Amino acid sequence: MSHVPVLLAEVLAALIPHEPPLRAIDGTLGAGGHTRALLERGAGHVLAFDLDPQAVALARETTAPYAARLTIVPDSYERMAEHARRLGWDGVDAILLDLGVSSMQLDTPERGFAFRHEAPLDMRFAEDGRLTAADIVNSWDERALADVFYRYGEEPLSRQYARAVVQQRPIHTTTQLAALIEQAAPRPRGKPAAKSIHPATRVFQALRIAVNDELGVIERTLPRAIDLLRPGGRLAVISFHSLEDRIVKDVFREAATEVVSPPGMASIRPKPATVDLITPKPIEASAEEIARNPRARSAKLRVVQKRGA
Repeated sequence: MSHVPVLLAEVLAALIPHEPPLRAIDGTLGAGGHTRALLERGAGHVLAFDLDPQAVALARETTAPYAARLTIVPDSYERMAEHARRLGWDGVDAILLDLGVSSMQLDTPERGFAFRHEAPLDMRFAEDGRLTAADIVNSWDERALADVFYRYGEEPLSRQYARAVVQQRPIHTTTQLAALIEQAAPRPRGKPAAKSIHPATRVFQALRIAVNDELGVIERTLPRAIDLLRPGGRLAVISFHSLEDRIVKDVFREAATEVVSPPGMASIRPKPATVDLITPKPIEASAEEIARNPRARSAKLRVVQKRGA
């Protein structure tokens, strides 16, 4: 199964501006492409995380020549600080988060992430996760479904689709759900069908985000990752849709903003900035990379650097 690391050159330039990091974390190991590149460039030791056992197995093969300098943990990157302490690390020099679902997961039909193959409605990153997409689709009420479709999929027809789901359930497979949404969708006008995204695209994105609490994990992890950085260390985050990127942008800007107490307003507590923005605007893939790897089309890379003590 092939895997192409997104924005690889840009990530390496961001995380290794000068000397290779002594300690680095890859929070989203995937097939191991970014991790292997960091090790090839001289990273002293990489601590890598992934909840997906299939990804972990593949990454162990990809990174086998560097196993002595690599620790792989089958856990969420949300607990990176805890695992770093277990290694005796008091801080790290570089952290990478490549957010969202991997192409490897999308291309594994039985995982239920994609609607182009028939599979159970699963969508869990971790096989031991309790909540599945089928649980949401078949047990949540119409209002809750509409809220999920709108908040996490930015789906303008969220109420219409939620009503259709409730009327037609139980729904057990990806193709069942996709066909139902397609049937409930209005017919596109003035746009060739081949160039239109499938009506179920945003619904599937929303369910995947809800099943894995993706946005909540990002919101909780970013401040912890910044705290874990040593002075001069860098955090790089690749996002693939506006909801993720908005969170990354807001957390980075807040961490880079110094708050002072105005005269006579002691209730406003001063807060020093903890990072500098290395990328005031996100880095995006080149036309050449997009031609080689279409998944890179929506990727945005944002980077911050920890301020000195």
